[in-house]
Amino acid sequence: MDETSQIQPPSSFVEIYSARSGKLLLPKLELVQRYELCEDMATHLSEQAQMIYHSGNSSEEGVLLGIHTAISAEGSALSPAEATWVVLRMAELLTWRSPELPQPSDSQA
Repeated sequence: MDETSQIQPPSSFVEIYSARSGKLLLPKLELVQRYELCEDMATHLSEQAQMIYHSGNSSEEGVLLGIHTAISAEGSALSPAEATWVVLRMAELLTWRSPELPQPSDSQA
């Protein structure tokens, strides 16, 4: 991938890596790579969430909260803010109500 990538991460994702002034805190290429990882994760985990939900073991909110706990754990490939974004994106993809999630700390990545 090069700097001419046509992928435009949504503002909800860009905010994770933006200073209050709006300046990006990492290079655009890296931002796009992080976004692609998170979007792919949301898509893949949405399929898993549906299987868990349809097995009758949990509510929609319970499924999303459980996934959030797993992907925001220490050692995860995602930052806490990215994990929150992924779960909110999953809720959007699944057309499920967004759960109340713990707020990520002020440190972005």
